[in-house]
Amino acid sequence: MSIIQQTVMAVVKKAVEMAPDAWMPGNKPDPLIARQQGLIGAPISRVDGPLKVRGEARFAAEFPMEGMVYAALVFSTVPKGRIASLDTADAEAAPGVVLVMTHQNAPRMKPMPAFMSKIKAAGGDDLPVMQDDRVHWNGQPVAAVLGETQEQADHAASLIQVSYDIEPATTSFTAAKAKGTKTGMFMGEPLKLEIGNAEAALAASPHQVDAVYHTPRHNHNPIELHAATLAWKGDELIIHDASQAVSHMAWSMAEIFGLDEKQVHVTSPFVGGGFGSKTLWGHHVLAAAASKLAGRPVRIMLSREGVYRVVGGRTLTEQRVALGAQADGRFDALIHTGVVAMTAHNNMPEPFILPARSAYAAGSFKLGVEVATLDMLANTFMRAPGESVGTFALESAIDELAHLMQMDPIELRIRNEPEKDPTTGHPFSARHIVEAYRAGAERFGWSQRNAVPGSRREGEWRVGMGCATATYPYYRMPGGAARITLAQDGHVKVEVAAHEMGMGTATVQAQVTAERLGLPMEKVRFCHGDSRFPGVVLAGGSQQSAAIGSAVMAAQHELFVALLKRVGKASPLHGLKPDEVVGRDGGLGKVDDPARFETYGAILARAGEDELVVEASAPLPLEAQHWSMHSHGAMFCEVRVNEVTGETRVSRFLGAFDCGRILNAKTAASQFRGGIVMGLGLALMEETQFDERNGRIMNPSLAEYHVPVHMDVPEIDVIWTDIPDPHSPMGARGVGEIGITGVGAAVANAVFNACGKRVRELPITLDKLMG
Repeated sequence: MSIIQQTVMAVVKKAVEMAPDAWMPGNKPDPLIARQQGLIGAPISRVDGPLKVRGEARFAAEFPMEGMVYAALVFSTVPKGRIASLDTADAEAAPGVVLVMTHQNAPRMKPMPAFMSKIKAAGGDDLPVMQDDRVHWNGQPVAAVLGETQEQADHAASLIQVSYDIEPATTSFTAAKAKGTKTGMFMGEPLKLEIGNAEAALAASPHQVDAVYHTPRHNHNPIELHAATLAWKGDELIIHDASQAVSHMAWSMAEIFGLDEKQVHVTSPFVGGGFGSKTLWGHHVLAAAASKLAGRPVRIMLSREGVYRVVGGRTLTEQRVALGAQADGRFDALIHTGVVAMTAHNNMPEPFILPARSAYAAGSFKLGVEVATLDMLANTFMRAPGESVGTFALESAIDELAHLMQMDPIELRIRNEPEKDPTTGHPFSARHIVEAYRAGAERFGWSQRNAVPGSRREGEWRVGMGCATATYPYYRMPGGAARITLAQDGHVKVEVAAHEMGMGTATVQAQVTAERLGLPMEKVRFCHGDSRFPGVVLAGGSQQSAAIGSAVMAAQHELFVALLKRVGKASPLHGLKPDEVVGRDGGLGKVDDPARFETYGAILARAGEDELVVEASAPLPLEAQHWSMHSHGAMFCEVRVNEVTGETRVSRFLGAFDCGRILNAKTAASQFRGGIVMGLGLALMEETQFDERNGRIMNPSLAEYHVPVHMDVPEIDVIWTDIPDPHSPMGARGVGEIGITGVGAAVANAVFNACGKRVRELPITLDKLMG
């Protein structure tokens, strides 16, 4: 178990024992949950939109610094060994070169703290960066060049000559499995669970499916390349980064360079996409080390190839799913096991069994993820790690069983709806997936689907429909905190060390804060992306909204406490407690007596204060200790498969979601659609080509690594239940990652319905459909 998991579990366990139902201030449900009108749910455009349209939103590689130089990297070409020789003479003599840094002259630094090894650790692996002559993967940076211009740095890097003493490496998945596997660990827990004897139950079941599914490696391709602009000011390190973890980054860089955390200041006001990749990687460390040597600010922006060489992606998976069912469709056995690849220097197995732990009831379970160790770039989180590829296998197998039993796939899923979490026994906090399926089926026209594969044709196109369940857990990590500054003129500033990666964080949190305080949105400013703001909030796990929301709620409570201390006997609010008042019309009012009201400005004026500043930490996420909490979705897909060429086109897609209260209809719809688009890429085209002879990624560009473009994406329809979850802050659960889950299976199931070809290996390419 990791240190972070041990710490969190110990604190949470103690808190549960002391106050089993108290996870929010006042030990009462969030009053925001009951609000049916106002700003909550309104389709408000993103507040950062105008800045981005005008080009005024400054990203990591756009911060100017006086005397700045530009970095370029040289990557190893072998998977394992030692650097035998490094000839940097030509590079050092090239025009504009300021510094060439290798392991021979790099400053001494500690290894990167690997993510989840400590509470604030952010590293993609735990390797030392350019501290010795060792090579651990094909693509590892072996030299860094600083130039007066980017072109000069790039040219000089191309002049460096490197030779290697190559050592035997394990780069074949088959060879790695033959050497043995170990049980994967995720968030400190083993990825293994058995309830009953699932293999025996499977053998005794009258209806069975048992198949193996494969998903390939995937690489990150955010529009904004990974970049940082940084400088040393004495012993202080200032980093303008593209980060989804500013507090984690500040702590981790301090550890590497032997600094106090307060000596590292990380800002990241705007991020052009992260999806799990924008934490701490080697390029950050190299840029900071080179800046220290050169005594000048440095800008580093990885090329698209550089992202593939330095930044991890999703690992491949080999998954077995076996289902045994009775004649009525109820599952006797649910088996979901398999193997993934990982390095010895990180701990991110793809936890593909997570959906199977809670999605369906079954008489017995056998779940497990085994890890085979390869010499390769460390893999990392990628949108819906585990669920996106795990639902491909699980939901494809359910479709196979439904076809075998001649049962409607939706009906089969509904018959196996659990009354409580089938593997933990916890009650569900709220679960309305059946409502989502009913609404989605009606809107999509599911009743028009012909269950016989290949029966619907339009010219040379065969048309089919498929569906799949989407599921993603609710998370709210501890460490959230917020600072609220209330000015006498009624303007409010909220500061949280959170992140805006294009998903609408600043907009939604301004809406929520304005609703809580009874202010118009134009009077609320949400500030984020700065490690000096309160909180340790990670933009990952679809949990940032809940983490921020609970922190803001705690700060709002402290604000009301502070205001009521200042009202005085002459105030109509005198004698009231924080739980008896509500923010409305620019001030505080008694919940059940509109006449007892006073504006914020009047309260502060009476106290003789221009502004009031409060700060509070979010309570521990105890809700997850009592309830099984998940977002859900019903995914519907229509595809057309050309019977001549095998070309597959998705012609319609609908996602019907159950994610609790929707905080902003516009940004949520964008999140859902964005996830679905990424899911279409996973289903039909995305695949990292990995040369198992030498461990090198062969398609490190968008010319060869295909992602969906406009012509690949149909109009995507999204609907939702909008039923608040009574046990989550604001009644909301995550929307960021649920969209990609289930998409791969929905497409594959639609392809089977269209042409009768069952594809069990992603992506679904022409060669798998022809012949």
